[in-house]
Amino acid sequence: MSVEVKVPVLGESVSEASIGQWLKQPGEAVALDEPIASLETDKVAIEVMAPVAGVMGAQLVKEGDTVLVGALIATIEAGSGAPAAKAAAPTPAPAPVASAAEPAGDPVTLSPAVRRAVLEAGIDPASITGTGKDGRITKEDVLAAAAAKVSAPAPAVSAPAAAPAVVTTGDRREERVKMTRLRQTIAKRLKDAQDTAALLTTFNDVDMSAVIEARARYKDVFEKKHGVKLGLMSFFAKASCLALKDIPAVNAQIQGDEIVYFDYVDLSVAVSAPNGLVVPVVRGVDRMSFADIEKAIAGYGKKAKDGSLTMDEMKGGTFTISNGGVFGGLMSTPIINPPQSAVLGLHRIEDRPVVRNGEIVIRPMMYIALSYDHRLIDGREAVTALKTIKEAIEDPTRLLIDL
Repeated sequence: MSVEVKVPVLGESVSEASIGQWLKQPGEAVALDEPIASLETDKVAIEVMAPVAGVMGAQLVKEGDTVLVGALIATIEAGSGAPAAKAAAPTPAPAPVASAAEPAGDPVTLSPAVRRAVLEAGIDPASITGTGKDGRITKEDVLAAAAAKVSAPAPAVSAPAAAPAVVTTGDRREERVKMTRLRQTIAKRLKDAQDTAALLTTFNDVDMSAVIEARARYKDVFEKKHGVKLGLMSFFAKASCLALKDIPAVNAQIQGDEIVYFDYVDLSVAVSAPNGLVVPVVRGVDRMSFADIEKAIAGYGKKAKDGSLTMDEMKGGTFTISNGGVFGGLMSTPIINPPQSAVLGLHRIEDRPVVRNGEIVIRPMMYIALSYDHRLIDGREAVTALKTIKEAIEDPTRLLIDL
């Protein structure tokens, strides 16, 4: 008796995905609710779970194929089947290398998060002994193997053969890698934002002295009480909420021929993930404490790194903060996250000479940028909103008295 495996519901407005990887091969034993395949959507990787226990049957689509929600992709047959191949199982002969991280034909079953870790670390998964259930490799196993690789002396062996996607001519090298669905979607959305919105960016600079002093004074007691570090993002989130309350258009959206104004702030926080930029949403940030904001952002950052963000966690958002300063960026013109109408860009802090009370002094300064849709937000509103953020950061007492 065969049981059909179909593409599950992927989330609101998501109707298709591509087969990222088959985690079970025909003939292998499958447990109830065990992952048998990973799907890559426009935003996240989702595992398809076995609806019954049995034996993996036919795979009706190939890795990389696009499938619709509800489409039949595999079958599970009755029986016990063969156990899945272990990570450290020996092979009769070395397989030709397909990339710097994974040998071709490798039978190791990897989850999407583990596969990304393997690729980043450049580790052969066949050399890792899995400590997870049924010998599956965990992300911790990959990190441990990577650490051991770094500490071990480099072996005196020749470099592995180039993969089929790599072309080398003399000392010149080219590598072709298929864009993931996430990267394709990022490219499309950014271009759509430029084609649709009337983008404009206004700049200002902020003296970070007061915030730096507050963090230095309270960071230890804050972490001891709340279990999370006091970062910059909570200050800018709070300051942004003040600005959005005073200038509602910056927190609004154009939907058709209507403007939608929100009386709440769902803050999208741009986070760098292994496969590209993702933007999880901290909901109701205008009603949250500094500690709540820091905990939410830290949690999303961890999820972004291990690939466990869900569709719902990235859905919606009324305003975005993107912190390019963590990568050393001095100034940028961030692109809005449609259908939002504005995005705040943060940059690196550096000591610069400024004039205070007629004297030149050194202060820790940061350039901040507000990109906005000029169809909805006037220049005066954008400049005023950015100035409000600047004033609240330079005098954090304003955050307490709502000024």
